Amino acid sequence: MIEKNFSNAHPKVLCVIGYPIEHSMSPIMQNAAISELNLNYVYLAFNILPINLNLAVKGFKVFNITGINVAHPFKQKILKYLDDIDPIAQKIGAVNTIKNDDGYLTGKNTDAEGGIQALLDAGYTISGKNILLLGAGGAARALTYVLAKEAKKIIVVNRTKKKAINLANEIKIFFDIKIEGKEYHNSVLKDESEKADILINTTPIGMYPNISKSPIPIEFLHKDLLVYDIVYNPLETKLLKDATQKGCKSLGGLDMLVNQGALAFEWWTNKKPNSSVMKKKIIEFLGNK
Repeated sequence: MIEKNFSNAHPKVLCVIGYPIEHSMSPIMQNAAISELNLNYVYLAFNILPINLNLAVKGFKVFNITGINVAHPFKQKILKYLDDIDPIAQKIGAVNTIKNDDGYLTGKNTDAEGGIQALLDAGYTISGKNILLLGAGGAARALTYVLAKEAKKIIVVNRTKKKAINLANEIKIFFDIKIEGKEYHNSVLKDESEKADILINTTPIGMYPNISKSPIPIEFLHKDLLVYDIVYNPLETKLLKDATQKGCKSLGGLDMLVNQGALAFEWWTNKKPNSSVMKKKIIEFLGNK
């Protein structure tokens, strides 16, 4: 007779939603943290068509999903479906983490703290720097908000110029700093990269499976530039390889991913996860692909 272990028969559910979501490493690292702490939770990934976002939110409540990470393209679109939003996330205008308390959904943004902490942990300073930031989505908003506290100037570049301008206008009202939005165009990239101390890519360009692409031509990079690519799959993107070739300092997106994920995990479970284990599991997984 086979003994059955029902200790995990009814785990609390955590998840990440996005479209597409196949590239996400969040289940790998979060389930590693769950296992390390021996918690009765499970973390899943749900690929949600944008047209079905409202149904997904209803599903969080119907199925009593405890915590939700929000990935591209929903970090801004999710706002209108929430019952409460953390004041910082409200200012940023984007949410990447939701907690469900008996059907009451509260949104936070852990991208901001996780992203800036990755830079600081790597030994880089923000104070007085000129920053060129590529993209104007949820992650771009979070990073622009925290960078604006210390940076000298931030130029936000996006394919849709209006989105870049809107982001700049909405964030700079909180800080005494020059923030401009411009169109994603080679002439702009060339001019602004020459004046930048830090280049940050928040777009999905270069993400698996399109690993041969870079958001900026290699000739626009220079040796005095710090290149920060928040893409984490692959661990070394085409942009980061180009940066190394040009003699730039560089930083990938893995630490930001782990940092924001650890902050979310602690909020959901009231347990501090082992971020080293989370990071190790992702590196192992990507190394075996």
